[in-house]
Amino acid sequence: MNITNDHIDMPLLREKGIDLYLKREDTIHPHISGNKYRKLKYNLREAKKQGKDTLLTFGGAYSNHIAATAYAGHKQGLKTIGVIRGEELKGKWQDNPTLNLAHEHGMQFHFVSRSDYRLKNEAASFERLTDTFGDVYMLPEGGTNALAVKGCSEILTEADKKFDYICCAVGTGGTLAGLINAAQPHQTVLGFPALKGGFLTEEIRTFVHNDRWKLITDYHFGGYAKVDRPLIDFINLFKSKTGIPLDPIYTGKMLFGIFDLVKKGVFPPGTQTLAIHTGGLQGIKGMNNILKKKNLPLLDV
Repeated sequence: MNITNDHIDMPLLREKGIDLYLKREDTIHPHISGNKYRKLKYNLREAKKQGKDTLLTFGGAYSNHIAATAYAGHKQGLKTIGVIRGEELKGKWQDNPTLNLAHEHGMQFHFVSRSDYRLKNEAASFERLTDTFGDVYMLPEGGTNALAVKGCSEILTEADKKFDYICCAVGTGGTLAGLINAAQPHQTVLGFPALKGGFLTEEIRTFVHNDRWKLITDYHFGGYAKVDRPLIDFINLFKSKTGIPLDPIYTGKMLFGIFDLVKKGVFPPGTQTLAIHTGGLQGIKGMNNILKKKNLPLLDV
């Protein structure tokens, strides 16, 4: 697996004397890219070790995890079931690029109301699902569990020891936890949550072995799947200057945040920073459909 660290050369970074590199985890695979590949790696092995023939997992209409699980299951000869948030999608999922992709790779959908979805981690909910679908290998929303964290700890390599900061977007916290566990003692890991609120802190602490990390909670743009014109403009400018596409939910917001922190002088001159591109590019088509309806500029793929 040849993952490159691309040097980002833009005027602001030169002006402030900051060396920024982007680890291209998005290039791992067109359908199981970035952190989704890392999170699924050991879980797929465990499912087969347990003799399970079906993966069941959870996600929203544009979930990268849903799309990746469907493809990975298909390639490994496993059936897949997606518990999808939003009963209103039941009759019109064909209009959704992410769900279409998952269906093409054999995923069966189980649509639930948003209120029921919020109870997905309750014991009674697990019992109902196993009663309905049988002896499945269950993956949590976003794929985060101890095996996922183990996989994500393999993102950093020997060559990454030179960096002062490791930056990563945060959804459920599994990728960040893996990076925290793998980081060197001199490195600080910064997480940029896509969700409002600092509730992820305690969840991440259950998986990590040190406190050399921090959540930067100012760049969620209103919450998960929320974008605005400044973010769109930044993502399109970044693509035009570097040739690298960014997803609008995770990596795009993280890099917007990094550049804003650079502008504010948070990083001293000479700082070497590595940002992780966690993939998620499959979601751009769905986001562009939303942006069209809002008469906002489209994202450059």
